[in-house]
Amino acid sequence: MIDRAGIYLDYQATTPLAPEAREVMLRWLSDDGFANPHSSHRPGRAAAAAVELAREQVAGLFPPGGRVLFTSGATEALNLAILGCGAQRLAVSAIEHAAVLDTARFADPACAVLPVRADGLVAADAAIPAGTGLVAVMQVNNEIGTVQPVDALADAAHAAGALFLCDAVQGAGKLAPPANADMIAISAHKLHGPKGIGALWVRDGVTLTPLIHGGGQEGGLRSGTLSPALCAGFGAAAALCTSLRESDGQHVESLWIKARALFADWTLNGSADQRWHGNLNVRRAALDVARLMSECRTLAISAGSACASGSGRPSHVLRALGLSDREARTAIRIGFGRYTRAEDLERAAAAINAAAQDQ
Repeated sequence: MIDRAGIYLDYQATTPLAPEAREVMLRWLSDDGFANPHSSHRPGRAAAAAVELAREQVAGLFPPGGRVLFTSGATEALNLAILGCGAQRLAVSAIEHAAVLDTARFADPACAVLPVRADGLVAADAAIPAGTGLVAVMQVNNEIGTVQPVDALADAAHAAGALFLCDAVQGAGKLAPPANADMIAISAHKLHGPKGIGALWVRDGVTLTPLIHGGGQEGGLRSGTLSPALCAGFGAAAALCTSLRESDGQHVESLWIKARALFADWTLNGSADQRWHGNLNVRRAALDVARLMSECRTLAISAGSACASGSGRPSHVLRALGLSDREARTAIRIGFGRYTRAEDLERAAAAINAAAQDQ
């Protein structure tokens, strides 16, 4: 895919917009679909109906017994959950996304960090400090793809008297949702929807304090005019994930098997089994990643998470696995999914392996 620019293999950074999502969005970007969904006239009510249909479609990605709040993305959703729940003491895993780590440390400078093993997994029986009010562990790590034991960790959090928040950005639409979480954050553009919209699912009975004040939209928890186009695109993408989950999973599994063979002499970062198989994070001794990326510039691959690119810092995720800074800087991430063709993966692997062997 993306023939003009080369081959796109960075599905953890973002996913291609599904044609079905684009089509439904166009209606609400047209001359007769621009109304404010919070207006009471007929065009406004039609826009509101589109928003509520999208909310129902997105709700299909979550467990029953909660409500869906639309946000500008997962970062806002996670901020609302962490800062809005009122917890004074927090515990988060060492490999969380910056949206969780930085927000948790802002809310609680003494925030407890739950370590991971060398395979990139938090222990299911990880010790939660007494007095913790909120535990946050992601479902699927965005850098190495490891799938965390979130249901067991949610039970442990509840046993300690804490709420459990799950960043399910990388797992939404691919894996079953965390059944025991109290709050779950997802992002549309990671599941073939548009950028600029996400959602926070809040279990019934959990109360939050709003971060954004104003018109009282989204049940008083997130003021601001919703975009019917973004909501509709999100909803269509979510509905597709529900209907295509089995075939998408089979396609990704076939690509994973091929990718493992194509990169057989590279070292895999993180568990081979407890991971989303659309994420291949591998390293090679003494690899100059910057040079490789330059030589393979027609390939869209990554040397880390998109939000940390250009920082110059080694991956905090790979360091949490016990890798040295030098080892962490020899890793690349290859992400694939619904629209990835096997032949594209083969061409990319040939170029990457050739560039690595020339070093």
